Amino acid sequence: MAKTIAQINEKIKAGSVVVVTAEEFTAMARTKEPGQLAQEVDVVTTATFGPMCSSGAVINFGHWNPGIRMEDITLNDVPVYQGLAAVDGYIGATAESKYDCQYGGAHVIEDLIAGKELRLHARGKGTDCYPTKEIDTYINKDVVNEFYLFDPRNAYQNYGAATNSTSKIKYTYMGCLLPSFGNVTYSTSGELSPLLNDPYLRTIGLGTRIFLGGTQGYVVWNGTQFNTAKERNSHGIPLGGGATLAVIGDAKEMSTEFIRAAYYEKYGVSMFVGLGIPIPVLDDDMAGRLAISNSEIETYVFDYGVDGHPAVGKVNYAELQSGKIELNGKKVKTAPLSSLSVARDIADTLCGWIKDGRFLLSEPVARFPMDSSVEPLRQRRAGQDASEGAER
Repeated sequence: MAKTIAQINEKIKAGSVVVVTAEEFTAMARTKEPGQLAQEVDVVTTATFGPMCSSGAVINFGHWNPGIRMEDITLNDVPVYQGLAAVDGYIGATAESKYDCQYGGAHVIEDLIAGKELRLHARGKGTDCYPTKEIDTYINKDVVNEFYLFDPRNAYQNYGAATNSTSKIKYTYMGCLLPSFGNVTYSTSGELSPLLNDPYLRTIGLGTRIFLGGTQGYVVWNGTQFNTAKERNSHGIPLGGGATLAVIGDAKEMSTEFIRAAYYEKYGVSMFVGLGIPIPVLDDDMAGRLAISNSEIETYVFDYGVDGHPAVGKVNYAELQSGKIELNGKKVKTAPLSSLSVARDIADTLCGWIKDGRFLLSEPVARFPMDSSVEPLRQRRAGQDASEGAER
């Protein structure tokens, strides 16, 4: 018999809900059929913790006296985007300090979450209503009005693995790639990863309540580069990329255990984001999707040493997580950029919140499209139709 999210929420309130992590559910599926699992389990928790460059935070600093229209803003010498309103700003995770390329927006966000004091410097042209032209002061998360994470693209469904065919080391957002296919890196938590457990986004959409950075957050739109028209394998898993999520949450309530800054040599700053999604086991089909195992999740290996990053192989996550894969007839070491151990902590934490009745599931307000594609930026003339496909 099919269940509804409302029925599952009643079980959460009553303290009778059955919730397990995605890894536990996959283990159960080795001896039980989807129909039986759908009857026994109500919720499966999923999680990921990895670098998500398309992240950032909105901050309302509060009005100065006399007022200032902030037009050039830095926090600890990291530029803050000022084109919102007089004292609103957006700091992107990958923004870099004017004086230290290894310190950036992600570090500012982590430091604010940690409760540290940060130097705020702002200039403005001065107007009749906002006459002050410059301020130099210190802030922390307790003295600003709002400080919330808003990430335009998180939780890639199935990001491709990376390698390098050239004779030189390549320094990338996928880490340091050794010459001559010397290593392979990847950045998804496999069978624990949120969007792999609901590949057609039946239960994940606008308004879905999630774990974000150590507190409750929400899905507010499909993420940028949302690509659900991707090739899929026989289990419905997209081969590379796929769906993404735009998410939001109160950074004042977050923890540096689940929001961490990072610097990639000769590439730049990024930010590790902890994200978890509870998936309701609504019916047999949902149970079958949730039973996905690492050996059934495939992705391409892309060559980052060549323009266009062509695919040079296809592997599954059991192989990737084993530490070695076979590529071009030889064994190649693999290494994750994401942390499976932290993802497991997130999934366990979310389990505890649901069991304790502190986290209810939410019905999506709207579904996301399943025919969305991503196009590259091309050189084109003004007024030229996109279908003409101008040459690069």
